[in-house]
Amino acid sequence: MINKDLETKIITLGKASIASPLIKADPTFNQPFIEDTNRVLVYIHPAEIEHFLDQNLPLPTFEMAGPRSKIYFDPSKLRCALATCGGLCPGLNDIIRSIVLELYYHYGVRNIYGMRYGLQGFIPKYGHDVMELKPSTVAGILDMGGSILGSSRGPQDINEIVDCLERMNISILFMIGGDGTLKAAVKIAEVIEERKLKISVVGIPKTIDNDIHLVSRSFGFDTAVEVARQAIIGAHNEALAYPNGIGLLKLMGRHSGFIAATAALAQQDVNFVLIPEVDFDLEGPQGFLTALEKRLADRGHAVIVVAEGAGQAFFKDSPPEYDQSGNLRLKDIGVFLKETIISYFANKKIDINIKYFDPSYMIRSLQANANDSVFCGFLGRSAVHAGMAGKTKLVIGRWNNHLVHIPMVEATSKRKQVAPGGELWASVLETTGQGSLKNPSKEG
Repeated sequence: MINKDLETKIITLGKASIASPLIKADPTFNQPFIEDTNRVLVYIHPAEIEHFLDQNLPLPTFEMAGPRSKIYFDPSKLRCALATCGGLCPGLNDIIRSIVLELYYHYGVRNIYGMRYGLQGFIPKYGHDVMELKPSTVAGILDMGGSILGSSRGPQDINEIVDCLERMNISILFMIGGDGTLKAAVKIAEVIEERKLKISVVGIPKTIDNDIHLVSRSFGFDTAVEVARQAIIGAHNEALAYPNGIGLLKLMGRHSGFIAATAALAQQDVNFVLIPEVDFDLEGPQGFLTALEKRLADRGHAVIVVAEGAGQAFFKDSPPEYDQSGNLRLKDIGVFLKETIISYFANKKIDINIKYFDPSYMIRSLQANANDSVFCGFLGRSAVHAGMAGKTKLVIGRWNNHLVHIPMVEATSKRKQVAPGGELWASVLETTGQGSLKNPSKEG
């Protein structure tokens, strides 16, 4: 959807007047410096471009990420901090390592600190030690899952966080996290602005669900799809091994079904994909259970992939519960479907064999695969270049095949979701042949 009011301007702390040390640090450096005038089109579809041209509106563009010839901060006097927040995700350690090595070896920054356990690390009452980060600290962390800094959920006092940054004389804060973390980063940047401090806040979007607005791909997603593909193979093999075998697999995806949809296309043994963006009925002539019964009658087995946020409408009578961050706790659609399927076929006196898989926590705590690891390197280095140039209140994201600077406020303004009328979901429907799984309305 076209947003004519999209804000793409990036805030800077002041004029960048210090010659970049990149060439001096590495005489073989031959990457061209990026100018702020190097831009990437936000909209590239001809119809989208025509929309702006017809109304005499400028085409919106993002500032391209990369090293600048002039930087804002003096590396010899600079102190940087990193924090990883929210749920774990493959690639967190890769991001940390990339940032540390770029700062240390190419910019000559020697004071780099890791804040332990997310935003708690800034708050004195928790008593978490600060981790000094050097090349030796991050040498072997690519082979580890999770985050060497740890993580936490839940809001913390923004003024206390900024107080901590002032006490530590931090000039660049790298925030690695998802939607909630980036929203907290926006608030931190706003308090920094109110206090007229010269502190850059740079975000690296972390969401295994791939649901950050204006970010075409987030790190960890590729790894999640790869591991989910193996789980689909297991579910399919279990379903094939028994008469009326059913393999039911629950994957991550609170609000967006990208992992479920993409994994089903990667391993095309799936017969039903259920995601949060597309409603489905259980009962009725075109409902899910009827379609599943027909599938078993025709082929003798079935594989179902469900995203964790799908079908939450079936729990509308249950009292809501919230986690420490204020997010609604989802009801377990996987267990609900398993019990519903068992009950449905028992009432029809049809014997089935159902196997239920939930690899969610295993997937998110693994080390990154090769593609994600390479991608994390690009993200981390680009984050350092942006921070050193004095840019703030932005996230590093991939858009139209380029790494770009995206205003943090825009990235957190809405959530990216699978478009029910888009190419991805159309491909899922073609591959599975599942149909709409929604009964005609009474009006229809």
